Amino acid sequence: MAKKKDSNALAQNRKASFDYAIEDTIEAGMVLTGTEIKSVRQSKINIADAYVRFDGGEATLHNCHISPFEQGNRFNHDPLRVRKLLLHKKQINQLIGASGRDGYTIIPLKVYIKNGFAKCLLGVGKGKKKYDKREDLKKKDAKRDVDRAMRDRQKY
Repeated sequence: MAKKKDSNALAQNRKASFDYAIEDTIEAGMVLTGTEIKSVRQSKINIADAYVRFDGGEATLHNCHISPFEQGNRFNHDPLRVRKLLLHKKQINQLIGASGRDGYTIIPLKVYIKNGFAKCLLGVGKGKKKYDKREDLKKKDAKRDVDRAMRDRQKY
């Protein structure tokens, strides 16, 4: 059975929870052009390989693919353009400190619209080792078996 999609999420990075142990999350605004926001509203955005980098005291989102708007003729945008993230200075300093620690990185977890503005939920995560991933899969399988047994038991 497919997972239920978050009702307001336009794009989710489901691979992030498998590859990283997420410790903290921060909401950031995204600076988008007109055709970009139209494509985002149509859920034509991919954040699977995206990451956050800090350039000159600003947070920028790299490798985030937003498909060109179909009716956007010559005013269309570059799909892999570097996009600025809107954060308070205190939040930027907090994220810089977190990403400076060994093995930690800042990754986008989901993109959604809130009060008419595009927002990106950023996660501070530490990369998992292969054995951590295997352990998580074992826990997930065990939980699925228990849930299945409970569901079958309730039928009778």
